[in-house]
Amino acid sequence: MTAVEVTAPIAGVVQVTLNRPDALNTLTAEAVAEFRDVLTGIAADRSCRVVVLTGAGRAFSAGLDLNGYGDDERIAAEGEVGRMLSRQQDIAGLAQQLHELPQPVIAAVNGPAAGGGLALVCASDIRLAATPAIFAVSFIRAGFSACDIGVSWLLPRIVGAGAAHELMLTGRRFDATEAYRIGLVGAILEPDELIDSALAKAREIMLNPPLSVELTKQGMWLALETPSFDASVAFENRQQVFTALTEDRREATAAFLEKRPPTYRRR
Repeated sequence: MTAVEVTAPIAGVVQVTLNRPDALNTLTAEAVAEFRDVLTGIAADRSCRVVVLTGAGRAFSAGLDLNGYGDDERIAAEGEVGRMLSRQQDIAGLAQQLHELPQPVIAAVNGPAAGGGLALVCASDIRLAATPAIFAVSFIRAGFSACDIGVSWLLPRIVGAGAAHELMLTGRRFDATEAYRIGLVGAILEPDELIDSALAKAREIMLNPPLSVELTKQGMWLALETPSFDASVAFENRQQVFTALTEDRREATAAFLEKRPPTYRRR
């Protein structure tokens, strides 16, 4: 059994399922390496328009496997500091890869998402939660800094600095209702509706031209780092010109006017 399962539930959508249900889909060295290879493949797959990320069993991901990460062999080669840095870079790289994928990522949070699991949720573009979902920063409760795997950058930008500071400093658990209230997730679904709802959202996204979607994802995240309103407008102006000149933009307009489904070629 692979630690990360890849399926194609509908055309254009790749579903990535963290697949260590007996261990609450916790992250080990093997699972992280497998996940990173999967994301590398998806980034190069032009047939994939949207990614749905979820967990097998009753959890999304409970974060780092505290029973053993499985990279002890690195100690002899790199020493304790080197091993820890390599481990940290590997795990944090998952959030960076999700963030940098050209395709939008929909996190379908089916259960507990703690520590590294919460980081994966935050690094996604759209977040949906099932009613049993539970969230927690967790790092600080395990004795580490709460600032880990990009959460210190992502969470305040999603829920606001005030809410993020409180959640990170306490490390407390919070449920799907609170996650919805503070804007971490966009909807709460019954467990048997979660994946169907994620796929419905993916279908909505795929009504739009592929390059337009990719540039919008890129532009939205870059806007959070852009130093001024005028700089953002200048960047948007260039995105508009790029997309206006594509064949898919003309197809989108024609399909809208003719009231038919569009057929895109990413050109």
